[in-house]
Order: sequence, then structure tokens, then C-alpha cells
Amino acid sequence: MESIGAIITAYRKKAHMSQFELAALLQEEGIDVTSKTISAWETGRNEISARIFLHLCRILEIPDCLEEYFGHNPNNPLALLNAAGKEKALSYIDLLLYPQSYVKEPHITPYTAASSQKDGIKKLRLYDARVSAGSGDFLDSDYYTTIEVPEEEARGADFAVTISGDSMEPLFRDHDMVYVHRQETLEDGEIGIFSLNNMAYLKKLKDCADGTFLISLNPNYAPIPVDPNRDSFRIFGKVCRTR
Repeated sequence: MESIGAIITAYRKKAHMSQFELAALLQEEGIDVTSKTISAWETGRNEISARIFLHLCRILEIPDCLEEYFGHNPNNPLALLNAAGKEKALSYIDLLLYPQSYVKEPHITPYTAASSQKDGIKKLRLYDARVSAGSGDFLDSDYYTTIEVPEEEARGADFAVTISGDSMEPLFRDHDMVYVHRQETLEDGEIGIFSLNNMAYLKKLKDCADGTFLISLNPNYAPIPVDPNRDSFRIFGKVCRTR
């Protein structure tokens, strides 16, 4: 199984394209990324969303992303052929294209351009770092993608992050995306995004006479104590929605 980062790197180099040039092509399609974001994807430091990966497959002319990732795609009959067989099949496809009796009508749904402003639409930064696996300084990084969501869905959110792990099940599941309202304080019992000793977490805050704790909703995880005299602790914001 090939890593996503290795696939992107191989096809980018095959196209003789720099990370900066690839980022520029994504920006033309309304995907707000930088060359640092491309580097983070290629090295595996950050994950790429499925939607953006599909855009990359088109830009980099990756013919079969499933075959590239898994090494085989049983649903693609061409994957069952060797190089000579593929050449014969493609030559027959060329015959079907002229005349155009068998040509499929184009139907392309473009990615919503992040640069356009629409009524009722809010732009949010979706940070590449996943909580609780990411570092606590992700809000100061360039590793994010700009997404557009309906104002009603955003509900006052200022940014979005993706969840890692099952510690907040059943309310939040692995790979869920959550919207966050940026604020530096939370009330006891509220769920938010925290940085504890430079690690980012999605947890419920418990602030009582016994101390401050980060609580998981999954009972298999113990509360995480916060020592204000020893720990580096910061509140990023309150979770206002998941999708």
C-alpha cells in the first residue's frame, strides 16, 4: 500500500512541477493552500482531505487513485491487463471516440472557489493538524485549507479541525470535522479545543474544587489533570458543531 504523500510526490515530480506551482494550481480552483501545506502532505506530517486529493488526482493526471494507493483496483478492467493489453484497450477506446457516438457528455461540478463571496456563506480555516494527535501550535501555522460553509451551519464558528481517535465517542468520532468558536475561556462542562503541554485535544472541561481536568466522553479514557503551576495550558475555543 502506497502512502498518499508518496503518490503526490511521485506524480508531481513526473509532471516536473514544484510544490509552489502545485499550490498555485490548487489556489486557482479556490483551494487556499501554500507550498508548506503541500510539503506537509508529502512528508505525512498532515493528512489531506478526500475532496482535495481528488482535485490533485485530476491536476497531476493520476489515472486511478485506488490502484495507486492499494496497488490494485478490481473495479477497473484495465488494471487486470499488462502494459501491452492496456495499449490495445486504449487504442480501441480511441476508435470509439471517433465519431463521437460513444462519447460521454461532460458533467463537471467545480470546487467552490474560496475567493468568491456569496450571501449566506462563511469561510473557515480547516487546519490540517488533527486533535488530539496534533501539536498545540496549529493555529499559528500555515497548514490549513479554506472551506466554505453555510452561515446557518457555521453557527458562529471561527475555524474547523478534524478529530483523531475515539476518546470522545459516541458524540464525536474519529475523522469527524468540528466547527469551533474562538474564545479563551470555557464554563465547567463545556466541550472545547485545548492545548496542554503543546498537544491539542478535544475534551470536556471539568473545573471544580478538586482541580481542572480534561474529560473524555468515552469511559475507557481517564480524566487528564491540568496543573496550572506546571503545565502549559491554553483554551482555543468552544466546539459549536460537528459534521
